Amino acid sequence: MSRARVTEDATISGQDSDYLQSTCDRLLEDNADDSGYDRFEPAEDVDLLGQSLDVPEGLETIRVSSDLRTRQSRQRRAFFIRSSALICACSLSIGSHYATNILGPLKTRLQLELGTSHTEFGLLFSAYSLNSTWTPLVGGLLASRLGTTLTSILATGIILLGQILLLCGVTYGNLRLMALGLFIFGFGVSPLAVVQETIIVRFFKSRGLGVSMAFGLIAGKGASFLAARTSYPLTERFGAHAPFYVATFLAALSVVVNLIYIVSAKWLIDGAGAELEAPDITQEAQRRLSINLSEAQALKKVAERRKVHLRQIIKLGDVFWAYMCLNLFCGMIWSPFTHLAANVIQTRYKMSGEDAANSASYLLAGPLILYPMCGYLVDHSKHRHIVILLLLISSTLTMLAYFWFALPASFTKTPVPAIISFAVGHGFSPLLLVVLVPKIVPSKYISTALGAHKSMEQTGSTLFQTLAGILLDSKHPGRRGEIAAQYLLNTFLSLNILHFLSILLLACLQRARVLEATRSRPRVNSSQLDSPANSSNAIASSGMSRLSVNQETSLLKQYDNNCYSSTESQCTAPRPRPTQESRNRSALNRGILMAVASAALILTAWILFLTTAWLKLGQRKGIPH
Repeated sequence: MSRARVTEDATISGQDSDYLQSTCDRLLEDNADDSGYDRFEPAEDVDLLGQSLDVPEGLETIRVSSDLRTRQSRQRRAFFIRSSALICACSLSIGSHYATNILGPLKTRLQLELGTSHTEFGLLFSAYSLNSTWTPLVGGLLASRLGTTLTSILATGIILLGQILLLCGVTYGNLRLMALGLFIFGFGVSPLAVVQETIIVRFFKSRGLGVSMAFGLIAGKGASFLAARTSYPLTERFGAHAPFYVATFLAALSVVVNLIYIVSAKWLIDGAGAELEAPDITQEAQRRLSINLSEAQALKKVAERRKVHLRQIIKLGDVFWAYMCLNLFCGMIWSPFTHLAANVIQTRYKMSGEDAANSASYLLAGPLILYPMCGYLVDHSKHRHIVILLLLISSTLTMLAYFWFALPASFTKTPVPAIISFAVGHGFSPLLLVVLVPKIVPSKYISTALGAHKSMEQTGSTLFQTLAGILLDSKHPGRRGEIAAQYLLNTFLSLNILHFLSILLLACLQRARVLEATRSRPRVNSSQLDSPANSSNAIASSGMSRLSVNQETSLLKQYDNNCYSSTESQCTAPRPRPTQESRNRSALNRGILMAVASAALILTAWILFLTTAWLKLGQRKGIPH
């Protein structure tokens, strides 16, 4: 049984008292015992290969005693409150997802009415995703410092402002104002996604995270599907501005729901027994200043330890950086294609703009059905490698879709098989990228890792979206559009192959880390688990065993003289061997190299976008630079 579950049982049995105060009391006890919030332990007790990081099975019979009927009543109340928090979190991103996906189906119409070229259209999307190359990481850091409540309202407010500017740009036919609106829009959309996912992890980390995250992401994907499905009909019936008015209304609705969440946040956190954030602990520390100065100072130290510094990212290890590489390829093969699909299908299969837009909209329909199924499999499957297996299946399906699209249209006749394959492959994989995070990083790094994940995905999207627009506008003799589309689809296929290989690399690195941890894990005597009298000793032994493993394998663990103990005599964990220290230094150097490479990619995306925008945006209309 996980220690998170023990904490949950204790919380439920003691919910009559103030949750914030009682939880801070436990944090002070843990701090006094030097249990070490800073030590590197993934937030979930099972890693991405299904390896258990939990205490020995013999300890699973230990439970916190309480009256069964009262306990069940409180569990039902906590479930209701967690569900309310989930509904609020789901509603935060409806406006941003709808607004993100209304331009794709309107590409042909915008080209006719506003005279936009492929490059200009690609720049419009890149303007949205450009700021998303770095704002998710900043959003993750802000969430760890300011809390998800304050960070969420900042993000939704920025999104609403950007959407209003986009609406004004469409109304006046000003491409640059549209680009400015999407540029500001991008400041908030990715940090909001990070905050939304962090909120869900906060409330459901040890209570069915897969299914909960699935429903959280379904709301956004559902809005994306509705945007792709309704934007063209809305334009036909109510005029070219109608989809943008709907998007602005939904963005305003998300702000209203966010305000409701802020007002009810304390009730939700107390009732659900959610994990406290640094601002919550700081608030309690301020309250105790006049009561007990030493407790207040200790709580401030605990709150400070829960904050994340950007420089700590380099210490997250090889598995984390392989995960970042995977996200880069995901950004290149997912989002750009969903935005360009309507135009590609129209060009290759000689379809009308409306029929092509309707066909392309089904590329986004998969998550509505597949997210809950995938979440249930992740939560309940006994297959050790279920997450990696699902990722490989997803990559294979999108690869088959690109292969079908890349074949001559005269041979394939219809895009339907490719649309189905892509919709299924892409339909559940974004969920897997999110549920992976608690399996590879500790709780305090979740928001930061989610931000880095979004940052690299958007970097890949921005780079390839801009390059794809340039490629589609390149001059070819004869059938210009068809040849450019063929080159584009061949590139998508090649990138998908690299995406598949990056998943295998991630699995291999995780397996190597698990094997290394297993070799260095001290064994717990099974006779200690048979005696109830030794239960508490077994828990302590298990905790120290896990601490020892983490001290040998984690780059985040600092090997100092006290080993997170108040005195040198309390240090029972063995010092790492010189070879292990050497491996840690090598991994740290690789982390620095990968961080520099990631920053270079983000800078490249900015330079490419700004250069292309300066040369191309508005050029066809003779707008002076």
